[in-house]
Amino acid sequence: MVPNEEQQYRGVVQLLQHFGWTWVGVFAVDDDTGECFLQALESLFSQYGICWAFTERIPNQFDWDTVDDLIKYTLDIYLPFRDSNVSTFIFYGESRTIISLNEAMFLVDPGYKEKLSLRKVWIMTAQVDFALTGVLQYWDFQFFQGAISFTIHSKELLGFHNFLKKIKPSRVKRNGFLKEFWKQAFSCSFPDFQDPETEDVLCTGEESLENLPGHIFEMHMTGHSYSIYNAVYAIAHALHAMYTSMSNHKEISWGKRFEFQDFQPWQLHTFLQGFSFNNSAGETVSINDQREMGDGFDIMNLVTYPNKTFVRVKVGSVNSSAPEGRTFILYEDRIVWQTSFNQGRPISVCNDYCRPGFQKKKKEGEKFCCYDCARCPEGKISDQQDMVDCIKCPEDQYSSEHKDGCIHKVITFLSIEEPLGISLAFLAVSLSLLTALVLGVFIKNQDTPIVKANNRGITYTLLVSLLLCFLCSLLFLGKPTKMTCLLRQSTFGIIFSVAVSCVLAKTITVLLAFMATQPGSNMRKWVGKRITNSVVLFCSLMQAGLCMVWLGTSPPFPDLDMHSLSREIVAECNEGSAVMFYIVLGYLGLLSLITLTVAFLARKLPDSFNEAKFITFSMLIFCSVWLSFVPTYLSTKGKYMVAVEIFSILASSAALLAWIFPVKCYIILLRPELNKWELIIRRKNYKL
Repeated sequence: MVPNEEQQYRGVVQLLQHFGWTWVGVFAVDDDTGECFLQALESLFSQYGICWAFTERIPNQFDWDTVDDLIKYTLDIYLPFRDSNVSTFIFYGESRTIISLNEAMFLVDPGYKEKLSLRKVWIMTAQVDFALTGVLQYWDFQFFQGAISFTIHSKELLGFHNFLKKIKPSRVKRNGFLKEFWKQAFSCSFPDFQDPETEDVLCTGEESLENLPGHIFEMHMTGHSYSIYNAVYAIAHALHAMYTSMSNHKEISWGKRFEFQDFQPWQLHTFLQGFSFNNSAGETVSINDQREMGDGFDIMNLVTYPNKTFVRVKVGSVNSSAPEGRTFILYEDRIVWQTSFNQGRPISVCNDYCRPGFQKKKKEGEKFCCYDCARCPEGKISDQQDMVDCIKCPEDQYSSEHKDGCIHKVITFLSIEEPLGISLAFLAVSLSLLTALVLGVFIKNQDTPIVKANNRGITYTLLVSLLLCFLCSLLFLGKPTKMTCLLRQSTFGIIFSVAVSCVLAKTITVLLAFMATQPGSNMRKWVGKRITNSVVLFCSLMQAGLCMVWLGTSPPFPDLDMHSLSREIVAECNEGSAVMFYIVLGYLGLLSLITLTVAFLARKLPDSFNEAKFITFSMLIFCSVWLSFVPTYLSTKGKYMVAVEIFSILASSAALLAWIFPVKCYIILLRPELNKWELIIRRKNYKL
């Protein structure tokens, strides 16, 4: 007629989980029932992440053989109270078990109540329901202030309070228990004719139970009383059902009535299974298929007063047969805690909670409830306390400074409106204007000897390609689009190939011109525009072919790089095929090395023909820029990769412009007397 103990065990665990108490102590009676209780809790604790800091067994009867045994026993009970991390104690036992606990604590330190008791929360099972109802009449219940206890579910019965008010020893004959209780409750004694001179206050028998303090006698229906009440009526209903059934059977079979003298107790089992009736409290009483009551347990809060009285307030319930979401109910606002907690929720954990931004880290050799707190790694956060693992932020977000939240990343690119973009754009435009100025000077003075020398058409082509090189760097500025991504690398690769091819052609022209002037040389037929134009056309078409294959197979496209930078999303051009990108760069590098090699070999030719010396210096800088570009480009991230490529384009183009054309412009503009054919064809002595 009492609920299944499993409901109470799970209720204890749910209560601990509700308050976040993971480090608790357990006091259990030292017998088989206590052992079963510990085993049941151990399984549930490990399942729900709760640890016990200690388990202490307490005998029902406080006894010892030697003083050493007494000291050891009392210290074993007293020491757990000194652990400030354990604020929650679970108590499983009976009234005598609590008496043993109280005596042990008093023997160690008579003032323990003031020092230790007010810093603990007691959770008591239904087995100790009677321990606080009159057994210890003069006991200070302040020790259990704020305790939370599980009691068998009960409900007030109609007329029960009036029934208790009318109970008198004189009205109940042959009831020795009631007289003994009366004497203890009212501190009096009934007249004893064998000892007429007793000094005790005499009981009149007309005392009222209603006048007794609540800690001595409770006027409301307790859980145990409610179970007994339901049990009596259950037996009555079962007897009635059995009587009716068997009487009808007898009348039909033998024509005589059923007599109760023929009754055997085991015959009630069939009639008790699955029965149901409504009691006077308006509740339905039934036994389920497992022969258990399904009413569950009430959760009570013990509120004590300075006059050593107390009241118990219902703050929740546990009932596994209730509808989903109502199996565990707790009204936390009704709970009165010990004053030392300042009405705040008590904390009972092995160590401090891990704050948001940290995750649990297991301590070696310790229980899993004891852990260190480790900061979340980059890119991960914990937004709640005591998280086992940090969670990864989405790709478009990054972890905050304290690792307790995710922040949306900002989309970034090399904008023409920011200082770096403005500087590079200004430099590109300035160099392109300077190139246009040089081209204008050469066109204006196109009939002068110094312009005609060394293939005037190749010179124009080189200046135009350099002009376009400076301008194509502007394609790399701003937010990438489909069109700019298609044009960026291919335009850059083709134009640069044209420029380097022109430089190579000019170098070959110098070399062939010198060799053709040697006595008996057959190279004169090779000197002319045909060979130089062929070099430029062939080298440029090779690069154009590679770019067409690239654009036709895996063209570049706008993309968002979520991973390179932790706090920014980089809007970039995905090269599509990294292999083709590096092939285009590799071809440009090969062409540059060939040009540098040819110019280096021709650097000692006579000054009259020698443009190769300037080309050597220009190509040396050109190659140095692009050799340093590769590792620098790979080591930078985000918009600075684009800035590195723009700078490399401008620097290498400027090297060609600065080393090949300044001397010629100086002669054309400032020393026109040197711009004559007789000076151009004059030879100097030299050594091969």
